[in-house]
Amino acid sequence: MAAVGRRHRAFIGSFTAAGGPGLVTAEVRPDTGALALTGRLGTVPDPSYLALSPDGDMLYAVSETAEGAVAAYRVGGDKPEPVGPPVPVGGGPTHLTLHAGHVLTADYGSGSVTAVPLRPDGSLAAAPSGVLRHTGSGPHERRQRGPHAHQVQPAPGGRWIVSVDLGTDSVRVCTLDGGVPALHREIALRPGSGPRHLAFHPDGEHAYVLNELTPTVTVCLWDADGGSLKPLAEVPVLPGAPAGDAYPSGIVVSPDGRFVWTATRGEDVLSVLAVQGDALRLAGTVPCGGHWPRALAEHDGFLYCANERSGDVTWFDVRERTRLPRYDGCVEVVAAACVVFG
Repeated sequence: MAAVGRRHRAFIGSFTAAGGPGLVTAEVRPDTGALALTGRLGTVPDPSYLALSPDGDMLYAVSETAEGAVAAYRVGGDKPEPVGPPVPVGGGPTHLTLHAGHVLTADYGSGSVTAVPLRPDGSLAAAPSGVLRHTGSGPHERRQRGPHAHQVQPAPGGRWIVSVDLGTDSVRVCTLDGGVPALHREIALRPGSGPRHLAFHPDGEHAYVLNELTPTVTVCLWDADGGSLKPLAEVPVLPGAPAGDAYPSGIVVSPDGRFVWTATRGEDVLSVLAVQGDALRLAGTVPCGGHWPRALAEHDGFLYCANERSGDVTWFDVRERTRLPRYDGCVEVVAAACVVFG
């Protein structure tokens, strides 16, 4: 992997409880986008979501278990090396990000956001510095009995962080003063929509919230000065009523800002939505190449889809101006959950 270079390597997370290998490494062929698996590391259970440090030398993983933890790895050499023991966080973390010298986790099971400080060498502090516990519920009898923080990420401008909560049908805008996440403002979305993930447009003025309990995207305006979202419209990601289960999962905005791509489990499709100012228009769908697409990632003109139940990562060429994904290949990774590049 050292000969491949930082711009041409990938890291794949998988569910060990479902037979997955844990953390998987791969080389990326830049001309075709093809992945070639190079190794695996099963040091923590269920590393379902990963994040790389800006310099590409450190990798962080949630352990999506009932107890919940975050782990750190040094990846500057030939293979990932665990750095220190995993640090306990809230139950069932499903997402993590880096911000202002901390790793932040979205803890689905406990409905909270946890901050863990980073030491100067990139390793994790021994314990969290703060926890923000969400409150509330929604109308869905089974899925929204309480809060379920599903994603956390920095907002454009670096002042705010946002957390997306499926259980409370809301997005929270937060601060991280002194390493303690604190609520600034909560933005309500349509009751029962079940927001899962949010992606910002490169213009820093628009945000798109992918809803899991209804196959839609909520288009929002982002106010970086005031730290607020303004919902504008809810747009379907499927051309008609779903034939069966339809649970959107991943969302990516193209680097040029012209398209939004989403994945929907059950229907097992990728959707292309054209950006038209303050609106989105569904331009088409294509099969995801597997079953139960859990996460999407874009890298150098290729779109990658981690298909959890078929146990593979598929990739699609999206360099054409239409950005309609063209299937190009796949690699087998049992219970694949996400893929990141660096």
